[in-house]
Amino acid sequence: MEIIDEIKDDEIEITLLQNLPLSFVKGNVFLPLRRSDSELMAAVADNRGIFALRDLARSLNLKPHPLKAEEKVIIDAINRMYSRASRMNEVMGDMKGEDLSMVATEFESPKDLLELTEEAPIIRLLNALLMEAVKEKASDIHVEPYEKGLDVRFRVDGILRKVLSPPKIIQDALISRIKILASLDIAEKRLPQDGRIRLLIGGKDIDIRVSTIPTALGERAVLRLLDRLAGVLSLEMIGLSDRILTSFRNALSRPNGIILVTGPTGSGKTTTLYASLLKLNTEDRNIITVEDPVEYQLSGIGQMQVNPKIGLTFAAGLRSILRQDPDIMMVGEIRDMETAEIAVHASLTGHLVLSTLHTNDAPSALTRLIDMGIEPFLVASSLVCVLAQRLVRVICPHCKESYMPTKQETDFLETVPSVLYRGRGCDKCLGKGYLGRSGIYELLEITPRIRTMIVERQDAQSIKTEASRTGFKTLQKNAVEKIMQGVTTIEEVLRVTQKDIEE
Repeated sequence: MEIIDEIKDDEIEITLLQNLPLSFVKGNVFLPLRRSDSELMAAVADNRGIFALRDLARSLNLKPHPLKAEEKVIIDAINRMYSRASRMNEVMGDMKGEDLSMVATEFESPKDLLELTEEAPIIRLLNALLMEAVKEKASDIHVEPYEKGLDVRFRVDGILRKVLSPPKIIQDALISRIKILASLDIAEKRLPQDGRIRLLIGGKDIDIRVSTIPTALGERAVLRLLDRLAGVLSLEMIGLSDRILTSFRNALSRPNGIILVTGPTGSGKTTTLYASLLKLNTEDRNIITVEDPVEYQLSGIGQMQVNPKIGLTFAAGLRSILRQDPDIMMVGEIRDMETAEIAVHASLTGHLVLSTLHTNDAPSALTRLIDMGIEPFLVASSLVCVLAQRLVRVICPHCKESYMPTKQETDFLETVPSVLYRGRGCDKCLGKGYLGRSGIYELLEITPRIRTMIVERQDAQSIKTEASRTGFKTLQKNAVEKIMQGVTTIEEVLRVTQKDIEE
């Protein structure tokens, strides 16, 4: 047999797959590619595929023409092609004239969503939404009820976009379907509920966190999608500049102290902490985390999830792990004085503690800890560094183009670059001009002078001014470097930092 290394989408005649069940092609590991006047060509991995091809070719009065391919290559192509078969608009078309208030009470397939395309309309709609969200790399799906309709929005690269407006009549059925999958109480519509769904979608292992809340117009649901197989990014991949990366690595090599990562919700703080743990994770270290919730499973690290209902808070979890002989501890977030106090005392007794805090910039984290009630001398002696961050969208590499900057743009940059870059918009980025995200950062290292200023209770602005004398670069300066390098645009930087600039 002829051997092929890859299967391209444009080489496949999709009409050949219309009447073939997914379980049949996956079970036999074969994929029909195209047909000629006399032959049916298909990719096969072994004898199972050859026999299946022979049967299919016979039913079409064609000769079988097998091409040998690796099993993984065939399965990937099957997942891609069958994902296309269930689009939201098609599903909405199928739903006309059917009883939309019906919703299935059993999730019949335990595994792959692609095998559920023949189920009831509501199930097919939710399946199509999930598949489309994974295809577009959405981080969240919002299902929002309004007076006369229902909106479904995706958050892609930090931006919300409406993708569908189904009829109001399916609202309860769709929310109930989501709650069934997440093992929530479908009869309880007055209280907020949280749950999880774990599914295979197009061959990807997706973990979905579900949150529902009651509103005046019905329940609202938000689904947070995490690709478990995508893995954790390394420190080198999250967009740190060389100077900040070197300094941050040095901080992580310290035997004790507190390292804080700050920023608003959705600024990538958890990703940075996971990347740090990945760097620190060696056989001779005992690393334990307390998180809310555990987003990714890290091999070799003990991860504990908080559960306030039974009294397992960040503070209680942190106290417990101190008795587990840890070298390094990660606390998902410092929310109150109790957690902050335990973290400080743990760092002073020989542990390295990593955590997050909600502040706009790095210097504000110091005053925030003091405002929480921690003594300034304890903050000064325990803190190693503070990393503040934001996420900006990256210019799409497929439609990136250069242009001459305007006077307004050169005034913002405080320099005159020869060219700047922007995304024109193409199929790959769905016309947005951006594809993916990267971080912009500022790293405040706690020098002896800054320790003195903390003890003297000086304000965040004074600390920032002092740090700038020793090479501290603000988020805005780091962002300007990214603009000059052609990573992102001025509009994108202003979108995520405008508030901070005004402050």
